[in-house]
Amino acid sequence: MILDITTFDHPALRTPGSRIEKIDTRIQELANDMIETMRDADGLGLAAQQVGLPLQMFVLDVPQMPKRPSAMRLDGKPADFEALMPMVLLNAEVETFGKIFTEGEGCLSFPEVDADVPRPLSVRVKAQLIDGTQIAFEADGLLARAVQHELDHTKGILFIDRATPETRAELEDPIRRLARPVV
Repeated sequence: MILDITTFDHPALRTPGSRIEKIDTRIQELANDMIETMRDADGLGLAAQQVGLPLQMFVLDVPQMPKRPSAMRLDGKPADFEALMPMVLLNAEVETFGKIFTEGEGCLSFPEVDADVPRPLSVRVKAQLIDGTQIAFEADGLLARAVQHELDHTKGILFIDRATPETRAELEDPIRRLARPVV
């Protein structure tokens, strides 16, 4: 089922997520619905906050893109990350490393708004998958950026918070235009 995506002014987007202690039918159905919603919106990732639920849960579906390449390592060995997509990560812990690179980002909760956001090029991730197993991997490039973006959502942090002050100032008018009229 396709869910409504919360827009930038929804309180869930600023609410840190609760740990998921039990993977039950409700969580599994939510994961499937989030994947369907993300794909319907042509997104690369979607956090539970973006469908109004403050949980430590996000989904990813990052393809290999020639202009924005990615890499993944499992147990230190190169992995075919596309074969693991879509990926549902619960209670993720992420450590960033590597050079900081500024690149354009968008967000399904900020339609038609993009911002240059500086982020480290690489991440180490430990998380639980939807089947209950644990996964640990390293990622680089677009996949690492997507992990950081979605993890931020689970902490109530938005991509515009990571932009430079100059970029945030430039975004004020476009974001104001997104605001729903007060009734």
